[in-house]
Amino acid sequence: MAEEKQEQPKIDQETQEKIQALQIYEQNFQSLIMQKQAFQVELNETEKALEELKESKDDVFKIIGQIIIKTTKEKLEEGLKKKKELLSLRLSSIEKQEEELTKELEKLRQELMEKFK
Repeated sequence: MAEEKQEQPKIDQETQEKIQALQIYEQNFQSLIMQKQAFQVELNETEKALEELKESKDDVFKIIGQIIIKTTKEKLEEGLKKKKELLSLRLSSIEKQEEELTKELEKLRQELMEKFK
């Protein structure tokens, strides 16, 4: 019985480079998504801390490194608001990068699909 070998289409250099670029973009996209999720979790925790702080009538404390320090409600609230603002800015930046990367990924995928039709 003779084995039939299927010839795979030869891929030119440009296509190989596009495939490699696509893989790199996909890895970057995954990394960006992980960063976004981490910032979202931190933002949610900060918002929850601000809510709890508003309801607090007692002394408030904050953790710095491995120690807990008593602080004023106002100082803690100010710090949490600044942190929330910074996290929101970072998330906004990541979302813009995500949008640009998504466009690039789609463009590369389309180009590669055209090559293999």
